[in-house]
Amino acid sequence: MINTPEIKLGIVAVSRDCFPMSLSDSRRRAVVEKYRKKGLDIFECETVVENEKHMRKALGEVKEAGCDALVVYLGNFGPETSETLLAKEFGGPVMFVAAAEDAYDKLLDDRGDAYCGMLNASYNLKLRNIKAYIPEYPVGNPSEVADMIEEFVPIARTINGLNRLKIISFGPRPQDFLACNAPIKQLYNLGVEIEENSELDLFESFKNHEGDERIKSVAKDMAQELGAGNNYPDILPRLAQYELTLLDWYENHKGSRDFVVFANKCWPAFQTQFGFVPCYVNSRMAKHGIPVSCEVDIYGALSEFIGMVVSNDIVTLLDINNSVPNDMYESEIKGRFDYTQKDTFMGFHCGNTASDKLAFCEMRNQKIMARSLPKEVTYGTLEGDIKASEITFFRLQSTADARLVAYVAEGEVLPVATRSFGAIGVFAIPEMGRFYRHVLIEKNYPHHGAVAFGHFGKTLFEIFKFLGVTDIGFNQPKGMLYKTENPFG
Repeated sequence: MINTPEIKLGIVAVSRDCFPMSLSDSRRRAVVEKYRKKGLDIFECETVVENEKHMRKALGEVKEAGCDALVVYLGNFGPETSETLLAKEFGGPVMFVAAAEDAYDKLLDDRGDAYCGMLNASYNLKLRNIKAYIPEYPVGNPSEVADMIEEFVPIARTINGLNRLKIISFGPRPQDFLACNAPIKQLYNLGVEIEENSELDLFESFKNHEGDERIKSVAKDMAQELGAGNNYPDILPRLAQYELTLLDWYENHKGSRDFVVFANKCWPAFQTQFGFVPCYVNSRMAKHGIPVSCEVDIYGALSEFIGMVVSNDIVTLLDINNSVPNDMYESEIKGRFDYTQKDTFMGFHCGNTASDKLAFCEMRNQKIMARSLPKEVTYGTLEGDIKASEITFFRLQSTADARLVAYVAEGEVLPVATRSFGAIGVFAIPEMGRFYRHVLIEKNYPHHGAVAFGHFGKTLFEIFKFLGVTDIGFNQPKGMLYKTENPFG
């Protein structure tokens, strides 16, 4: 996929001067060997850091190698000053991990005390206001440390990506969509740039793409993708013109950034002026790796980008939309799946989910909009049931008073026919009913949630912690009460 960051990872071992440097050196080599056996690449810095001069030398080596994420490995207790200065001066995502002791017969001459050293490392990082990633349990043998490093990679990729991301928006939120409130202060705090534009800017650019020689080729690609679901072939050239408008804006407005996502207005005037709805194009943009959130949902677009980088896959943005009818639950879910009716709901949007994530698809018109507009200007949705899959539903959001909050919940899309319209699926999340009330409602989240296809809760939770989010909601299991939950039931 385009529009996603890659990283080059490096590892530097550190050693306290009253411990054998050879211990850190040999333990680092063992970690690298285990990591490379996974088929993964890492730059191994040969310089072991014992003092500030060593730190400068190692820093030069990892920079020369092109590393943009770093593992600081305490092979023994470690030098508090040098190791934390290394993290400070490196400038990119850094993880601290430590070596477990090797064997009982080595506890006399080859005891490393890195278990103790991690405490001092964390203390010194805090003293210097250095943000570094420390795993849940950061001490391990070579195989365990190699696993920690692998888990660090998507976290590092995300942090790296946010620092190089621009969100481009078109238009203010539609009326009555205050839930998509987006204070931009926290975007800057995250390292994200934003470019806000008028709908007129988008419309002007669209008009300037009339007669673009590439339209025919894009329309042909759309027809091939839709296959038998190409119900309105006459509209494809206009949709292709709009797709090219967005792709050119993406290329021409990156500025100093490497990655771009969009947050675009898509109603109410869009249909009457452009002559279609943009949902299918939005689905194709997500498939390209350039998510386009609906209804100028800036933090929805940000969440989609994070999910795309973490999963290295297509994501979507859905409304947490409607309950599952009782007769559907009784006939198609109860007894087949271990969920109560309150664990289930339908995730829906007009047609922005990529065809790869739909069990079947066809182009239709936007049914809700057609209730108040001429039907002919509402064509352009991509509709079908979302494929059965493991999913992670999540969102990073700034509150109205500019505090970062987030939620993460793992679940699945059930193989149950929706019998409805739009891009839609029957979702099941354990204890969804309680999560819905005591996280989504209680903490005033908007109705949009980002969906990654797979279980990525652990990584997303760690990313949100690293970003400084202190309020991270999740679907708490039975017996673990929310603060606002009535203990008397």
